[in-house]
Amino acid sequence: MALLIPQILLLLLFSSQLDPSKASSVPSKLDGFAYNGSGPWKDSVLIEAFFDPVCPDSRDSWPPLKKVVEQFSPRVSLIVHPFPLPFHNNAYLACRALHIANKLNSSSTYDLLELFFKYQEKYYNGPTASGSRIAIQKDMSKLGAFALGNSFLADFENGFQDSSTDAAARISYRYGSSRGVYGAPFFFVNGFLLPGAGSPLSYTQWINILQPLVENNGGRHPVLSFYL
Repeated sequence: MALLIPQILLLLLFSSQLDPSKASSVPSKLDGFAYNGSGPWKDSVLIEAFFDPVCPDSRDSWPPLKKVVEQFSPRVSLIVHPFPLPFHNNAYLACRALHIANKLNSSSTYDLLELFFKYQEKYYNGPTASGSRIAIQKDMSKLGAFALGNSFLADFENGFQDSSTDAAARISYRYGSSRGVYGAPFFFVNGFLLPGAGSPLSYTQWINILQPLVENNGGRHPVLSFYL
């Protein structure tokens, strides 16, 4: 379970890197990456997932979540919010890489997320302890080029010099913090935090959560039993 308690410690570890002059600014659009490129639509059940690309629990959460979202589409929509945990040394760079991919070609964002999950262990603290930040950025750029195409390698490397991708990654962290997120994975359904934050949910658990909501979406909206 990737949690850091108390939450205030997480905020202090990461917020020290933020520009105070930008801390109160409101972003021009909602944070996150809509699955299959389309945002939440009327009368759909909205899942919001807060993932750290180098978090094992986030990685393990993805296959059952992807399966159930595709099964219930278009009655269920998904937005993934990148949320870098400060005790994962390369989490911020990985989250920034997702924003770079999204800026270059939004259809590649989830491809890159899955590549991070597939090759996650190479970005753990131990294997990268002796590597420089620049070297890690170059390696992530190669991963990004694999998702977008080799012709994008130089553009991806330049993306790490783009202040807008830096700002986007920081906004993602601030957005998660504003929602009370302090670990990964965290899941919200229709705006409500699911129990068991910080742990993966199985396919069966997702079915049990979503089935009654989807079936009743055209009429009165049921409340899941763990909120009663």
